[in-house]
Amino acid sequence: MPNRRHVLVAGAAAAAVVAFDPVGLGWVTQAQADTGATGLAVPDLDGELVTDEAALAEAAEDYGQIAHRRPRAVLRPASVEDVRRVVRFADRHRIAVAVRGQGHSTFGQAQAPAGVVIDSRTLSRVHGITPRGAVVDAGVTWFDLFSAATAAGLTPPVATDYLGLSVGGTLSVGGIGGASSRHGLQVDNVLELLVVTGDGRLLTCSPTQNRDLFDAVLGGLGQYGIIVRATLRLIPAKTTARVYRLTYADLPSLTAAQRIALADGRFDYLEGQAVSTPTGWSYLLEGAVYHSGAAPDDAKLARGLPTPAATEVTSLPYLDWINRIYALVEQLKALRFANPWLNLFLPDKATDAYIADLLSRTTPADTGGGPILFYPVPRKRLTRPLVSVPDSPTVFVLSILRTVAPPDETVVRKLLTDNRAAYERARAIGGTQYPIGSIPTTRADWPRHYGAEYGRARKAKAQYDPRGILAPEQGIFS
Repeated sequence: MPNRRHVLVAGAAAAAVVAFDPVGLGWVTQAQADTGATGLAVPDLDGELVTDEAALAEAAEDYGQIAHRRPRAVLRPASVEDVRRVVRFADRHRIAVAVRGQGHSTFGQAQAPAGVVIDSRTLSRVHGITPRGAVVDAGVTWFDLFSAATAAGLTPPVATDYLGLSVGGTLSVGGIGGASSRHGLQVDNVLELLVVTGDGRLLTCSPTQNRDLFDAVLGGLGQYGIIVRATLRLIPAKTTARVYRLTYADLPSLTAAQRIALADGRFDYLEGQAVSTPTGWSYLLEGAVYHSGAAPDDAKLARGLPTPAATEVTSLPYLDWINRIYALVEQLKALRFANPWLNLFLPDKATDAYIADLLSRTTPADTGGGPILFYPVPRKRLTRPLVSVPDSPTVFVLSILRTVAPPDETVVRKLLTDNRAAYERARAIGGTQYPIGSIPTTRADWPRHYGAEYGRARKAKAQYDPRGILAPEQGIFS
């Protein structure tokens, strides 16, 4: 037992871990070691491995405020090597490991009961911005990346609506936004990754190097490796967003307008939503055209679309548009409401009937004021094999971003049941889930979710995380 390990202390004094007790399945702090406690010495770290109450409590919650599973330790890495060393140690002793970025999961997906949660926020350096791409650590937020890139006249092609998410977090699930209609998901715009596998190897992967790992990790739900650094595609940035909000009285008019706009690519950003009214639902198409210099022709942008009941056109700086809901989400996070989200992919031909049926079962109280979003994406833009989407030329994203306010456990349980039922109806028409939401699942659901790619998933798990220590709460593998 060493007397002391090199620990980087951030803020208040932390309970620094120096050993693991394999009998008691707990961690030994320096203070405990000083009084005679023993165990297996943990590796030297540049950062800190802690067990203090504040760190464990934070790691046991997320934006969903539904699942609360405590780890036994939290790693705040100061280097990529810290991640490799702790994962290798955890693999050797069969300790569960999960990575938590900004904690925006909704159903405990980034938790590791009795294991180690890696807090990636301390790996947050933007290493470079060039026309070839951005090189960033996994803990960098998309807001920080967009800010740095636009200052250089560049931008990532796809933004999630909320930019407070970590790069590593969204690349582990997919990363969807209004620009996915043109550029696919964020995982479809990655050039290279640096990954720590579940057995503690540090590997570079890309379309030409370790391709099987590259394909598995992007959208792989943290099952095969931990993204610690990424090189991301950038494109020239425009200065201004011209935003079009077209209101329709009925669902078929909105989805028809979305399909027309998707087919001819008139918008750089294309989304849509159902909006609660005193008499039911109205439907909003939200499109944006990015430009520098003269504004686009508004009449031309509306030509050929079903006639809307109302039209609103505004302009604002590009980065302001991309970051428009950041402040609102930060306020909601502080309120700690439960958020049992439903997130699905639907095949085009069944979308209208499915959404109409779902809305007939849904009241504004079932959303808590959260938005109901749906918008089309070309299937050909979605290239990552483990992001499971319907076999359809066009795929619709459907998200009900529910909020339960004030908190009510009975309401949460009811909405989780509703989510499961909606998922089963979606599967019956060839839909899949986007696994960031709150859908109760069992391990038996995952072979059907992955379909023909389930063999690839099992092979990657055996090759890169043979002891199954990574991201246990996804519940995919035993």
